Amino acid sequence: MPITAEALFRTHFLPLYPPDVQGDLARARTVDANPGKNPAILAHLEDAARIFVARADTLLGREVHLDFTDASVHRLSAALTPERRDAWRVAGEAGTAENELFNVVVHGAAYVGACILHDSRRQAHWAVRRPLWESVIELVSPAGEAQLAIFQWWLKSLADDDAGTLADRYRTHVEVPTWPATSLPSIAPKERRLPRIAKGVRYDVLYKHLKAHLPELRDLGKDFPSAERFSELGLRWLDFLLLGEGDEGRMLLMYGPGEGGLHLIWLDRSGFHKSSFIPAESFPDPVVKTEDDQLVIVVSWEKKPVVHRMLWWGP
Repeated sequence: MPITAEALFRTHFLPLYPPDVQGDLARARTVDANPGKNPAILAHLEDAARIFVARADTLLGREVHLDFTDASVHRLSAALTPERRDAWRVAGEAGTAENELFNVVVHGAAYVGACILHDSRRQAHWAVRRPLWESVIELVSPAGEAQLAIFQWWLKSLADDDAGTLADRYRTHVEVPTWPATSLPSIAPKERRLPRIAKGVRYDVLYKHLKAHLPELRDLGKDFPSAERFSELGLRWLDFLLLGEGDEGRMLLMYGPGEGGLHLIWLDRSGFHKSSFIPAESFPDPVVKTEDDQLVIVVSWEKKPVVHRMLWWGP
């Protein structure tokens, strides 16, 4: 039987919650447990993160180099296998503080929170909850204000029925919203309009098109799809949109419908940056536009319009 996040929580963590919290989990997850901003409580979270670092290589059976960087969260995520989880589950009595899974998760949640705070450019801080491992990170970014429930990220990443990894959640909720897009050099004014390539979308056609209409972008970059791969996308047409804050176009979005959906490719001044694919039906054509600092994409799926919103620098 697949192991769910709910089963992990009820077996290994819930018995360790105070009785009043067990009776009202929703309230406990929203109430500030450190209204006086006692630094000693925050120090416990810092200690928990350091304990996790000290034990990580032994716990994970490999060297993961936990240095409080974003990259270290990705290395950690790759080491969280079902085999490791199952070994931790049976090491020490379930539902007690001696259980290894309990200790890995509560200390690991403190470590991931510390990684978020490690980047001084981020507007983030701990919001303490009771028990302490339920504490959340409050993050302010161009995407808005968010409370990041890292303990729950861990439980979901260890479950059999959840496809998202710890790294996936960290990238989506931390790295993408706080990525310093405004530091990118300008390519061209946003008001410049590049004509659509209406047919015959090939690598050589694209190269000549950009050279004619956006000469400031001198290179597609080493990671841009090869001519063969680009041809395999089967794009019916290709359109262009300069993106950025204010009047400055700091990225070029290229988008077009292919087999099964909409392809999107972002380029900055140095070339290829990232790509994405949104499943969509072939009719009607997708709509891509900007609203403030967001990219709004409307496609048809199961004969109904579906709206996708993301920051202008992509998912």
